[in-house]
Amino acid sequence: MTRLKLGVIGAGHLGKIHAKLLSTIDDVQLVAVSDPFAAARQAIEDQFSVPTFADYRDLLGLVDGVILAAPTDLHAEIGSDVLRAKKHLFIEKPITTTSEDADRLVALAKQNGCTLQVGHVERFNPAWSAAESMLEHPKYIEAVRASSFPGRCLDVGVVMDLMIHDIDLVLSLTSAAVQRIDASGLSVISDHEDVAEARITFECGLVANLKASRISPAAARTMQVYGPRGYANIDFSGPSATLIQPEASIAERSFELTAAGPLADFREQLFSHWLASQSPEIQPRNAILDEQHDFVISIQSGSQPTVSGADGARAVAVAEQVLEAIDCRQWLGDASEPEQVGAYATPPESVEAASQRIHQQRKAA
Repeated sequence: MTRLKLGVIGAGHLGKIHAKLLSTIDDVQLVAVSDPFAAARQAIEDQFSVPTFADYRDLLGLVDGVILAAPTDLHAEIGSDVLRAKKHLFIEKPITTTSEDADRLVALAKQNGCTLQVGHVERFNPAWSAAESMLEHPKYIEAVRASSFPGRCLDVGVVMDLMIHDIDLVLSLTSAAVQRIDASGLSVISDHEDVAEARITFECGLVANLKASRISPAAARTMQVYGPRGYANIDFSGPSATLIQPEASIAERSFELTAAGPLADFREQLFSHWLASQSPEIQPRNAILDEQHDFVISIQSGSQPTVSGADGARAVAVAEQVLEAIDCRQWLGDASEPEQVGAYATPPESVEAASQRIHQQRKAA
């Protein structure tokens, strides 16, 4: 079989990881990397001995497909050029910063017969796979995702940077439409929200409470999923999963606490009998490498990738609704001073000014 020729656009933190891992896949040849910064290009040339380009358009004629790991606010423009050139595209999450741009990329991929995959890497986390038996027909989901300040991905806030991982995971479990979103957020040290929480209610009755922070002293990537067969406690960073399965009388709703014997005995047996707990053995895997393999297989077979462009677009649409809900929420005074004090997050006009400043800095560099 002819080796698939792939290139990487963006040689920052994630771009370097993608380039390194692509070099380990037998069916793939890493043929070129693009980055506007000379130092980044030199580092790639030294490590991988492949040609590099300042302008990503110059590598499109050399490749069958591209991994796009450029800043998020450039995804729409670069992604459109890649797909118009009829090249397969793996695009890091989020697919774009707006649902309008995301839908445009999905349409371009379909029009040009290209595979479009979005890098929602937690779908490939072995802890998520281990909990699969407990994830059907969820009723309630609780997720926390936190990190210290990253010093990168500052073109978007914590909703598009971190919370969108959990938005995508939740959406992968239901096809129901969103009924209502309540959210709040705070801009603390950046031009976007650095802390956010959202309560998403779906038409099927599912409720998902999502919390995200990029100014947390302690890192966290956890999710609890409650369904009719029990619930799963997932730690994506472990990776580990604990599956809780209720005893038959509890599952059938015939259980009576008063008939279960002495409360002391019940408490002692709670997680050994009544809510039986098991932790499946999880073999560590490289989730980024797994999603690259998925991309390659999708191109070779013509099948849909695990995380399609449409999946990525749906996640962005919900993230937009979260941001709109944050923007609508206001600080309020106390009963004696009920006037509005101000928005939780940075006003949109300030975010737009910050975005323009970032673009100017890139051009100057």
